[in-house]
Amino acid sequence: MSVKKISFLLCLFATVLGCCFVYRVDAQTPKPINSIATIIYDMQPPHEAMPHGVPKSYSWATKPRVGSKNPKKFNAMTAWGQLYEAAQGNRATNTRVQIKNIKAYYLSQLDDKWHLLQSSTKVVGAAYREDFAGDINKLADIRDESDGSVSVKAGNGYNFHFWPTTGRATINPYDVRGMFTTVQARLVVDNPRKRDDRSQARYLLSMGGDYWLNLTTKWDNWKTNEDFGIGKFKYLTNNWQAFNLITLPPDQIRRNPPPIE
Repeated sequence: MSVKKISFLLCLFATVLGCCFVYRVDAQTPKPINSIATIIYDMQPPHEAMPHGVPKSYSWATKPRVGSKNPKKFNAMTAWGQLYEAAQGNRATNTRVQIKNIKAYYLSQLDDKWHLLQSSTKVVGAAYREDFAGDINKLADIRDESDGSVSVKAGNGYNFHFWPTTGRATINPYDVRGMFTTVQARLVVDNPRKRDDRSQARYLLSMGGDYWLNLTTKWDNWKTNEDFGIGKFKYLTNNWQAFNLITLPPDQIRRNPPPIE
């Protein structure tokens, strides 16, 4: 066999092998849970269902909304989320909601880039009265999961209100052009020895965020903090989903897309 023919066969073999390798890698690359379309959807009214126990008079009871658009006097912020049973009730008794990867970003006026403010796999929080009256809260039903996240339950007149483990983050109020908070969540079985009733679960989750006077000030009937928005309440499913809050309109989101994963 000629040297030229051997060289040709070797090149052909290398090309085929390379194509197969690329295919295997691409096939195994996980798709992002979040997307720009999801982020835009999470700010479009109405909610997928109303959260249980939230008065209809509340501005966020039926739809997502943007809150304070200007940090003004505030020098700190935090992302937060809230888990509720749906208004029509939740028949599942052996289902929990697993929550992970809460993050917050701001879009800078100076460089037009998104900057990470908060990030934690685990969330912390408490069970608050569904209408948040009097800021009344108690210990939540929280279980640590093997991946560093937590799973929780909500109900009996209480939600689960949560935030990052990292605490509040400092901001320059004059450099904030937009805010973005996000988290991932899904339904999981509470007790594997009992019947899986996730198909009966009616849990809703929404993301939000607050501006605060500083890193340590305490809550004082909205004198020390102000929310910058509340996202759409969406049903939890057995698959991981992203839940988002963003303060920009759709056209600006497309021009300045935030980080997604």
